[in-house]
Amino acid sequence: MRLPDTAPELGQLLQDLPVDRLQAIFQHTTPLPKGRYLHWDELRYRDPPEGLSRTDWWVTVMLARTPLLQALPLLDKRGIPFRFATPSPVLIDLHHIDRDAAGQIHTAAGEPLREDPNRYLMSSLIEEAITSSQLEGASTTRQVAAAMLRTGRKPRDHSETMIFNNFRAMEHLRSLKTQPLTPERILELHRILTEDTLDNPEDAGRFRQADAVKLIDSRDNTVLHDPPTCTELPARLERLCAFANADETSLPFVHPVLRAILLHFMIGYEHPFEDGNGRTARALFYWSMARSGYWLMEYTSISHILRRAPVRYMRSYLHTETDGNDTTYFLLHQLSTIRRAIVALHEYIDRKVREQKETERLLSASPELRTRFNHRQVALLTHALRNTGEGYRVDAHQRSHNVVYQTARNDLMDLHGLGLLEKAKQGNAYVFFAPEDLRDRLAALAK
Repeated sequence: MRLPDTAPELGQLLQDLPVDRLQAIFQHTTPLPKGRYLHWDELRYRDPPEGLSRTDWWVTVMLARTPLLQALPLLDKRGIPFRFATPSPVLIDLHHIDRDAAGQIHTAAGEPLREDPNRYLMSSLIEEAITSSQLEGASTTRQVAAAMLRTGRKPRDHSETMIFNNFRAMEHLRSLKTQPLTPERILELHRILTEDTLDNPEDAGRFRQADAVKLIDSRDNTVLHDPPTCTELPARLERLCAFANADETSLPFVHPVLRAILLHFMIGYEHPFEDGNGRTARALFYWSMARSGYWLMEYTSISHILRRAPVRYMRSYLHTETDGNDTTYFLLHQLSTIRRAIVALHEYIDRKVREQKETERLLSASPELRTRFNHRQVALLTHALRNTGEGYRVDAHQRSHNVVYQTARNDLMDLHGLGLLEKAKQGNAYVFFAPEDLRDRLAALAK
């Protein structure tokens, strides 16, 4: 991708500015030209206000933004602090996330979800494991990967191993959300994420050993990012952990959602590992959000959103590096990603609720069957009606609903006994299949 032009420095622009231009400039100062937090590389292609050149226009923007920017206790490789601002678009996004990511899961009608949410959590963990790995090169179908994770089958190739490791790492982080972050825990997370997937197995769970690692655009060999030297990584990760563990008493105050995003940003900037930096960064974002009480984020997949527009993801990093370490560009991109992930979660829940109600209406035609099935069986039948021939294993059903093995087995055997599932042996385990005429069989039972 093309590197964005570096933003002109305000000090130099003011030094070169004729005095008679100042009055016109001060009449137009705003941190949000065209209502957006534009980078110079975007602003310079737009028409400036009447009477101003594009350079004049950039001066008006920087005069308004500079007082908003606060220095962070996070440094670039030159020792210069990163900065952030909270203009109105940031505050609006934070308001929505505060409202939507720390409360109950709701249906479209606004009612709290009354079902066991574990199956939604399982689906989201699977989605994040798959798409986070695909962002870094994993290649397999979502259906095959999801079946592997639900059944607990061992991965068969490199791509499946990446996905399997990512799923394990997300589950591991759930157990650490009340624990402080340390460099040792970051290394352990990386080991889980990259085990059996690296060219050099010794690189799993250790900092990179050389400075040859650079982010390069494979299309034209443009160097997009040259990270700090590897000898500085232990000290830099200590500083990052101190930032991640800080609370609201630390100065400057950093909203918990912004702190989680900045943790994500800095892992990408430091690039502490030979490979797997993106997966580690996104996983630590989830840890930080859960630690701050945004538990609903466990049910979302940010990688699913990022995968749709990876160039925008990279550009938000580059805009920060080419405008005086202003991380606001990255913050705004990730806030938008979070909000879209939350919307996608609610759309997914609404769709599943509608599907389940359709099945319930079918079942409610019979007084005998009206209370015959529990919510897990209804969920399975709902899925089976749309996936004819799908196989269901006891251990997969157990994982999806977070119940003990015997409960899961009873669910499937009960449906088999009613003729709604067919049973066949695969290896040492039984697999239950949805017959092609499942709807007819349900309708017959409902008479």
